[in-house]
Amino acid sequence: MKKIISILTIFIISMFITVSSVVADTGTPGDPPGEPGTGTPIGGGAPIGGGSIILLGLAAVYGGRKLYQINKEELEE
Repeated sequence: MKKIISILTIFIISMFITVSSVVADTGTPGDPPGEPGTGTPIGGGAPIGGGSIILLGLAAVYGGRKLYQINKEELEE
């Protein structure tokens, strides 16, 4: 049980570090994307930060569950 608690603690701390490093300052807004003659594509520099955080969180939960199942199987043997 102590091992699981220590793994969860490390996971939570690493998630806080990851989230704090992913949040970025967007700065001043530029020209609107897709203006004729500017050469910028429609959508411009759309951020993908929210989706990647969700994906990383779900991957970490999945990995934690797999580790829990492996440890549970080892204890039953």
